[in-house]
Amino acid sequence: LSPQASRLVQLPYSSFEDDDDADDDGHSLPRVTAEQDPGAWYPGPPKASPFSHCVRCLAFLWNLLFLLLGLLILAVGVWGLLAKNPLPGGERGAPLGSDPMLLFVLAGLAAGAVSLAGCLGTFRASPCLLRFFLGAVLAFGGLELLGGLLLLLARRRLRDALRDLLLLCLLRYQEDPDLQFLVDEVQRSLQCCGLESYRDWESNPYFNCSAPGAQACGVPASCCQDPLENGSVPNAQCGFGVLGLGAAAAGAVVHPGGCGAALGSWLRGQAGAIATGATALVLLEAVGALLALRVLRDITAVRV
Repeated sequence: LSPQASRLVQLPYSSFEDDDDADDDGHSLPRVTAEQDPGAWYPGPPKASPFSHCVRCLAFLWNLLFLLLGLLILAVGVWGLLAKNPLPGGERGAPLGSDPMLLFVLAGLAAGAVSLAGCLGTFRASPCLLRFFLGAVLAFGGLELLGGLLLLLARRRLRDALRDLLLLCLLRYQEDPDLQFLVDEVQRSLQCCGLESYRDWESNPYFNCSAPGAQACGVPASCCQDPLENGSVPNAQCGFGVLGLGAAAAGAVVHPGGCGAALGSWLRGQAGAIATGATALVLLEAVGALLALRVLRDITAVRV
């Protein structure tokens, strides 16, 4: 090589980037690389605040409480079904589709599934589960509001439907243990008998005067004014033969008034308590939805 070429080879490598790293006085500035400080190029996600942790814990506990409540309702429903139908091939007390305990099973399953989604979504920080939980809570709230509006707008039709339901309970009194328990509790608590009067029990095939058996021409013991003999022992036969007595004699043994008017008066008296309970339920659902919405917003902000 020539002397000029060898002199060029010995020169240190220089580029415009080196000039950019120098300050105004010509001194070189230290260069920060991604290997030395990865956060300089890829900043980490913001950390959740203590308030967010508190909201997340409250949302988990709220859903856990409703999960336990849903499991309890489910257990009551399953126990009621198994108590009446202990064996799959045995004698069945009532069709499964018309069994009132099935409502407890469905309500327990729905509440348990939604609350479980809220628990797992909060614990695992899953936006998908939290969105499902929010949608389910909003759907339940909408159905409750719709039911309240129907109660206000269709009170007359609902009263007729309640009357038909009570009449059906009288007809199937001996066939369904749940209906029998319900009718006995209503008649005993409201001190009433039948739908309009105690004579309504003539429509029951077991209490009709033409029916065979000891219960013919009688009424259930829950109609009696004093169903206890000597103040302590229940007298299951206190209503036998009442339908064959006159109005004055029967009125001395059983409650002559019907349960339709008594139940309507009781419901009107409990309207405030029913409205308060419904409002409290809607507020609890709203609190759970707000907690889940805050947790979802925090999770989305961290992952962005």
